[in-house]
Amino acid sequence: MKIDDLTIYNLRFAMRSVQKIFLLFVFSCLSLVSVAATKVEADALYEQEQYREAAAAYEAVLKEQGVAAGVYYNLGNCYYKLDEIPLAVLNYERAFLLDPGDADIRANLALARGKTIDKVVPPSEMFFVTWWRDLTNCMSMDAWTILGITAFILMLIGVLVYMFVPQLVARKIGVYGAMVLFVMAVIANLAAVSQHIDQTRRNTAIILAPAVTVKSSPSEKSTDLFLIHEGSKVEILDASMKEWMEVKFEEGKQGWIPVNVAETI
Repeated sequence: MKIDDLTIYNLRFAMRSVQKIFLLFVFSCLSLVSVAATKVEADALYEQEQYREAAAAYEAVLKEQGVAAGVYYNLGNCYYKLDEIPLAVLNYERAFLLDPGDADIRANLALARGKTIDKVVPPSEMFFVTWWRDLTNCMSMDAWTILGITAFILMLIGVLVYMFVPQLVARKIGVYGAMVLFVMAVIANLAAVSQHIDQTRRNTAIILAPAVTVKSSPSEKSTDLFLIHEGSKVEILDASMKEWMEVKFEEGKQGWIPVNVAETI
């Protein structure tokens, strides 16, 4: 191949590559615009009090775009307006899982759970367990991650100040500040990891059936233990069977229920 032919070949290859990148960029932009338009349309339907249609639109957004706390929150609002409390609780719980620090999500979840039939009194726990859970849930996983990275960078700056700045006051500020920032970085990263585990483990569910008889074993012929109603939250202990799963309720009781009566958060 001659040098001129090689140059032309390289130019054509470069042009094709640029065209592919440009087309990919255009399609990505169109996809984002389409998703944004769908979200706007869902919001408009909600504002027009067409809650059933808005719920379907938010479901479509979640399916196309992926999970988002704000969309789950709006979907929960739709079901709350439709008086479908179990589905409202389910979607508020999903929103809370992604963004536990949001005050509106917390308030609406409490409001929806207050309309469920079963009023649960959770068993007592050690104060530090409650303290850690409340601390972890005061911000989202992304916020904790940003705080952890920022604290770590500032800690390194404090160490550098201590090592290279000659002034005694600056060195004291650097070393003590680095110690405080190190503790902040550790707590922030532990909180982020804790939330990440909760989001990936997905071992809780909401009862959607109006009423469910909890069994002592995975069989319709087994002993009836107690009755649970829609909107109740359960922890999944054993989901290895096809038609049954063992669950634990918030007040500590546990038993077996059919898989199709609950949906994972």
